[in-house]
Amino acid sequence: MAITLVNPSGLPEIGAYNQVSVATGTKLVFVAGQVAWDAEGATVGAGDLAAQVEQCYVNVGTALAAVGGTFEDVAKLTVYVVDWTPEKMPQFMEGVTRASARLGSTPVPPGTLVGVAALDVPEHLVEVEATAVLDS
Repeated sequence: MAITLVNPSGLPEIGAYNQVSVATGTKLVFVAGQVAWDAEGATVGAGDLAAQVEQCYVNVGTALAAVGGTFEDVAKLTVYVVDWTPEKMPQFMEGVTRASARLGSTPVPPGTLVGVAALDVPEHLVEVEATAVLDS
C-alpha cells in the first residue's frame, strides 16, 4: 500500500482516525465531496445522520474502486456536517461503523470534521471528500 498510518508519541490516539499518513505512491486521487445520494441521485436516509454518513463513505469507496483504490489508499478525509455538535458523534460513528462493514475495511486516515450551516440541498446532512495515493 502507498499509505502508512501513524499515531506519533505525544499526540492522542483518537480511534476514529490516525494523526498522520505517509504517502509513497505515484498517483494522486481526489474524490469530490460525496453526499448521501444513491446511484440514481435519490437522497438516502433523509433526516438520519448515521444513514447519510454510511452512504457518503460507501460512495467514496465506490469512487475509489473505480480507479483501483480502496480506503486503505486514503491519505486524508474531510467531512462536513450540518449543524455539528459533539452530541452527534455517536450517530456519526454508527454510520462509519456500518459503512466499514459494507466496505470490508475501517476508514481511519487522518481527517478533519467541519461543522457547516448547510450543504448543497436541504436534506443533505453530511459530505465526505477524500485524497488518496495509489502505487500506480
